[in-house]
Amino acid sequence: MPPKISAFFSRISPYFLWLILALPALGIMISLMGSDDPKIIDSALHGTGEFSARFLIISMMATPLMLLFKGKSWTRWMVKNRRYFGVAAFGYAALHTLFYLLKLDSFDRVISELNAFYIWTGWLAFLIFIPLAATSMDYAVRKMGTWWKPVQRWTYAAAVLTLLHWTSLHDWTGWAPATVHFGPLATLSIYRIWWVYFRRRPVRVAA
Repeated sequence: MPPKISAFFSRISPYFLWLILALPALGIMISLMGSDDPKIIDSALHGTGEFSARFLIISMMATPLMLLFKGKSWTRWMVKNRRYFGVAAFGYAALHTLFYLLKLDSFDRVISELNAFYIWTGWLAFLIFIPLAATSMDYAVRKMGTWWKPVQRWTYAAAVLTLLHWTSLHDWTGWAPATVHFGPLATLSIYRIWWVYFRRRPVRVAA
């Protein structure tokens, strides 16, 4: 990577990153406030769900990308800041859930839909998101010690449930966009498994 780009990544403030991550939500809110179309809530529902999945995918791609592109400053930057993307994924998932509840506008309708595959997979993914986001702070990392990583590994379960939730939407017609988004993550995850468990390591010759 050119030195100027490397320097750019190293100088990005967390506050500036938060601003970038918040821009899609800002655009969605502006659209909601400026439209009288009753279907605008559907647009907000889908938009927040997609950005939640995108930021989740980015956060999970950081480590395998660092293994694939060894020594690159932008991959180190991704690993260093992946928790920001993970928390953003939770934030958009929370908005997604809020817009879903506003759309149904009835507790009875919410309960009646729980048995639908595309609904309960989404709810379960969101419930997993909650402890992941709550333990993303440095304070939680210090307090939890060796328990922090096992808790964060539940991210994989949340990702699979999110994929199933997206794929099964509208009688399983959501598989195409879901595959486009999750395909790179799946490929990189397979590479990570190979790199950790199956790659040929140099034989050490005893002195």
